[in-house]
Parts: sequence; structure tokens; C-alpha cells
Amino acid sequence: MVLVAVFGVALLIAVLLSGLAARTVLSTSLLFLVGGALVSDGFLGLIHITADSPIVAVTADLALFAVLFTDGMHVSFPKLRENWKNPARALGLGMPLAMVGMALITHYLVGLDWTTSFLVGAVLAPTDPVFASAIVGRKEVPAKLRQLLNVESGINDGLALPVVLILIAVAGPTSGQLPASTARIGLELGLGLLFGIVLPLAVAGLVRLRLLGAEPKLQPLLPLATGIILYGLCHLTHANPYLAAFSAGAVLARVSPEAKTVFEPLGEALAELAKFAALLVFGALLTPQLFGDLSLGGYAAVILAIVLIRPASLLLSLLGTRLERRERLVAAWFGPKGFASVVYGLLVLQAGIPQGEEAYTLIAICIAFSIIAHSSTDVPIARLFHVDDLAGIRAAGSPEPSHPTVADDRKGNRQSSQLAGFRNR
Repeated sequence: MVLVAVFGVALLIAVLLSGLAARTVLSTSLLFLVGGALVSDGFLGLIHITADSPIVAVTADLALFAVLFTDGMHVSFPKLRENWKNPARALGLGMPLAMVGMALITHYLVGLDWTTSFLVGAVLAPTDPVFASAIVGRKEVPAKLRQLLNVESGINDGLALPVVLILIAVAGPTSGQLPASTARIGLELGLGLLFGIVLPLAVAGLVRLRLLGAEPKLQPLLPLATGIILYGLCHLTHANPYLAAFSAGAVLARVSPEAKTVFEPLGEALAELAKFAALLVFGALLTPQLFGDLSLGGYAAVILAIVLIRPASLLLSLLGTRLERRERLVAAWFGPKGFASVVYGLLVLQAGIPQGEEAYTLIAICIAFSIIAHSSTDVPIARLFHVDDLAGIRAAGSPEPSHPTVADDRKGNRQSSQLAGFRNR
């Protein structure tokens, strides 16, 4: 209950400061990260969480699933068909370059063996747009840039996972069972993609039956029910839940735009709650002892991972594209390490590999530094694209908003009518 109370207090503070955070370098994500660290054993001692506590894996897993499910809904297949080259370059060239670059600095600066170094590179390769919300969530930012960051971050989690699992198998005590492990990983990914496509299609088909359908106030729960079923199904069958979540969100938005519209406010709120809970729990792991366990070479590797490896790898992959120089630089900078890296880092720690604890320490501190760096710079960089109304709050001295017009009322009534007819579509 102490953890619940702490989360409630942190949530209240974050909500009260969210308007200020949306206009400045202050970050709500950072508030939860710091809050978790303050109440942990390293400081106030209000909550006692270790890396092997079940709540750590569960909250990170749920947060990643929720974020990917809602992110998938923002994928536009027509636009993706027109602009698939940039995400393909980032995933096909930029991501492998980042893995290799991280492996090199990990091996030479930290002293980990080659297998574990490449494992660290694979764990830190996935990116997370959650910590750059002022960029990916604003229509004023060019669509190509937003789509590049969203699609890259949505897919690279699933692409990195098999590499992580294979390298864990190579480095761990079951290295002799590599062929069987590889086949199992392929099956899990295939099942995840299959469930992520079939389940939303089945739900959309059921909604269109004459005798079935949701009344307007319950319509947002249809996508939520789909996500819950998908999450449980993936864990029961060991299918990859992250690939399933992203593909399900994309398919659902494609086959049922109405469902996306009614679910979006609820989905975004739930994803934010899951994100904040995971950040609070992860912050509780950031004790002074953890930071003291990392060598100077490890800190150098962390800084290079954020300011050199990701930017250089993505800039190389985007050479020759039609993105403006400013857009390429922004895309290169926003490669934050997020919940996928937290989940995969815990897998490394729990695998029992010889240098697992050293690798986890490096991974955890790199994630923490990345969250601080990227969530604190998204607002200033968003202003380069003339995103002024970042908080949706009227600035001091600005005129009061005008009253709704007749046209606005008609628009609202028309939207209500469309939603009321959702089940007959």
C-alpha cells in the first residue's frame, strides 16, 4: 500500500505541474523517475524494490505493451506506403549500426566480453517516443519526421528482441541449445504478429453484426477489451506481446477508424498511467550503490551512447533522403532508451550469464541518463517547428477563447451521430 500511496502523491504532483512541464524543460517523466529514487532504499526507504522483484518486470511489461498498442493506432498505412523508405533505412541500417557501435564502446571502455557487449548493444538499440512526446505528438511537426520516429520505435522493439534472446542463449549456460532457441524465438514472433492481426479483425467483424455492437458510452471499451485479451493470449502462448501490441493497434485503426477515435482519449490516459507507474518503479532501482558500481569507462560509454552512437548511426542511415537537415538532426537526437530496454535489461540480469550484473548496471544507468536528456529537451526542440501551444493551457495575458459557434455545435452533433451509428458500420 505504501507504493500505491507514493504513486498517488507522485501522480498528483505530476498533474499539477504538467502545464508547466509542457512549456519548459521540466519533465513529468523525470518527476516520476526522481520520485521513485527518493522513496527507495537509497534515500527515504519508504519502498523496498530490487531488480528481481516481480513488480519491476510486470510494470515495465505492461507499460511497453500499452504504449506500443496506442502508438500502433497512429500508424497510417496510406502514408506509410508513401514514406516507408525513411523508417526502413532507420531500422535496416541505423539500428544495426547502433548495435555495433554500442558493442564496440562497451567492450573497449567497460571491458565486457564480445558476446555480452553485443548483448548490451541489442538491449539499448530500441527507442521510445514516449520521452519525446512534444515532437511525435504535435501536428505542427512535419509528418515524415513524426512517422519516422513512431514507426521506428514501434517496430525496433520486436526486431531487437530475437537478437537479445539469441545473445542471452549464447552467453548463458544453455548455449548448446541455440538452434532450438532460435526456432522458438521465430515461433514467438510469428505468433505475436498473427494474433496482432487476426484478433482486431475478428473484433471488427463482430461489431458489424446486426445483433451485436456497443452503445456509445461503452464503445471506448472495445479496443481496451481487445488489448486485454491480446495481452493475456500472448503470455499464455508465449507469443511476442510487443509485436502483437503494435500490429494490433495499427490494424484496429485501419479497419475501424471509429474505434480509434472513441478509444484515443482513454487509451492515451491508460498508457500514461502505465508509463508513470513503470518509471516510478524503475526509479526505485536507481540507488547510490547502483551508480557507484559503474566504472568511469562505463559512464563514458553511457554518454557516448546518447550523444554519439545513436545520432551518428541514424544520420548515416538517412543520408540521401529528402528530409530537411533540421529534421534529420532531430530524428538523430531523439533515440531515447525506454521500456523495451528496461524489460530486456531485466532479462539479461535474470539470465544468469557471467557478466550479467555489470551489463545490467550499464543498461540501467544509460536508460536513466537517456530519459533525463531526451524528456528535458523535447519542448525546446519542438519550438523549432513553431509548436507554441504545447500545454493546451491559455498563456497569461492571452485573450479568452471564444464561445463555440453554431458550426462547432453542428460538428459536435455530427460526430456524436457518427459514434452512435458505430455498431452498424
